[in-house]
Amino acid sequence: MSNKKKKLLTRFLLWRAKHVSHTQFVAILSILVGFTSGMGAVVLKNLTHFFQHLMEGKLVQYYHHAFYFVFPIIGLALVYVIIKYVIRKKVSHGIPSTLYAISKRKGIMDRSQMFGSILTAPITVGFGGSVGLEGPTVATGAAISSNIARALHLNHATRILLISCASAGALSSIFKAPIAAIVFAIEVFSLDLTLASLLPLLLASLSAIITSYFFFGDDALLPFQIVDGFTIADVPFYMILGVFGGITSIYFYEAYTRIQKQFDKLKSPIHKLIIGGIGIGILVFLVPPLYGEGFDAMNNLVQGNTHEVLRRNIFDLDLNNPWMVIFLLAGLVAFKIIASALTFGAGGVGGIFAPTLFMGSLMGNCVAKFINHLGIFKNTVSESNFTLVGMTALMAGVLHAPLTAIFLIAEVTGGYELFIPLMVTAAISYAIARYIHPHSVYAMQLARKGELITHNKDHAVLMFMEIDKVIERNFLPVFPKMTLGEILHKAVTKSKRNIFPVINEKNGSLLGIILMDDIRPIMFDQTLYDKVKATDVMQTPPNVIDLENDKMADVMQKFQDSGAWNLPVIKDGKYEGFISKSKLLTAYRRELINYTQ
Repeated sequence: MSNKKKKLLTRFLLWRAKHVSHTQFVAILSILVGFTSGMGAVVLKNLTHFFQHLMEGKLVQYYHHAFYFVFPIIGLALVYVIIKYVIRKKVSHGIPSTLYAISKRKGIMDRSQMFGSILTAPITVGFGGSVGLEGPTVATGAAISSNIARALHLNHATRILLISCASAGALSSIFKAPIAAIVFAIEVFSLDLTLASLLPLLLASLSAIITSYFFFGDDALLPFQIVDGFTIADVPFYMILGVFGGITSIYFYEAYTRIQKQFDKLKSPIHKLIIGGIGIGILVFLVPPLYGEGFDAMNNLVQGNTHEVLRRNIFDLDLNNPWMVIFLLAGLVAFKIIASALTFGAGGVGGIFAPTLFMGSLMGNCVAKFINHLGIFKNTVSESNFTLVGMTALMAGVLHAPLTAIFLIAEVTGGYELFIPLMVTAAISYAIARYIHPHSVYAMQLARKGELITHNKDHAVLMFMEIDKVIERNFLPVFPKMTLGEILHKAVTKSKRNIFPVINEKNGSLLGIILMDDIRPIMFDQTLYDKVKATDVMQTPPNVIDLENDKMADVMQKFQDSGAWNLPVIKDGKYEGFISKSKLLTAYRRELINYTQ
């Protein structure tokens, strides 16, 4: 930044501090963040639809079906070139990268993330990658809001609030569901619902949906009006749907993680591109509905046009046979997540929100058809309602966001007539999925490392604390061969501390500690000055903090279990310093104040 720009920014910040309160300033920024998220959604959607219409609409329709095999490979190759030679930095997947920035970087996101997803996600999806745009839209808005907050020198608590506002704005703009968007920000990013956070979220969501209406008008991704009402007799069937939702969510999780682990074993991005590109190309060629996000297929299912979804099956199977239709729908559910995981593994950029909705809609429709054609129930169920509620079941199970799932479908349908089925299905699916997998697909990697922010305030505050900043290094070391006299003259008389680490001179490893209490009874007996060695009076520390492996929660637990006031810290087996309980609690209190402001 030039000196002139710095001076202008400084003058603006001084003016703002005098005339605009922090609350008012955050409210203004939340409107700006909502607008940028809405614009991000507009750009991503329009670019994707342009590529998709150009490829699928023209080349496939007028030339040859085999282009379905070629498009994904071309798209993934273009993404690889853009990332390597244009962006020159890894483009992380939307919501997991945002969660990582919140958990480990105090809401600081790289500037490249502001445009990385915009350059790569539309090509990935437009050329047939079987992923969604919701995650990249959230990541784009979050990166913009993070860098706005950094430029304006806002603290990390405000950065996280603005990132949450960006996520709410992204979903509000995409689905035209402002309430569900706010709930999503609270559920997924573990934001506390307080008056201080609610108003910015509301303003961001409102700003984003107005932006969406300005550019897209009344067009909606899932246009639907409820025709078939809900009756209490349908509750057992929705409970069955909830069970299937939970099972499908577990399958989603297992298939996704196992395929990702296989790709992680490949070191070369070219090998990943070739294997994943060919895999997704074959799947899309054999099963064209797997192409792109799949919202057209979802809308056809909701409107009862099942044949329109399945008519392009390469095997030319009989769609007049209801059991064949059920079989094909179940196959689409099974293969969608495989196609999505292959797209990610090959280096594609996108999100899993749309694949989750796609699989949920197909699963719900499939279950409804199975119930209706089984012939053992007196009542038939609404296939369109089950299609919508199926989306809720899978969102609740896969994303661990049951409230978002309920409010999203309720808002999309324009009413709350399905509220009871939505609640029943979401609760059952979420309970089953969470019992097997405690964390969502978004959060699984961070959760394994103990780096996930949750609604547990104590854990969240500990996550934000940095161990390096509480290590004290003004402890004078003692070496094993030093005599009592040398310890007194070289350490005790020159130190303000009452604890001394005993260090191996050759490799710097910690051998033990000497407390003033250990030498006080003999420190005035000069006859022992040359006889007593450091190894004679040292003791094993009650516990040791490993800087590489221990998280702040582990550090707190070690203090609690040992009852010590000071614990030594090691790194790579070498002594680093000490952490004192008093300094740790002071840092904890300071971070708690920042977190709850």
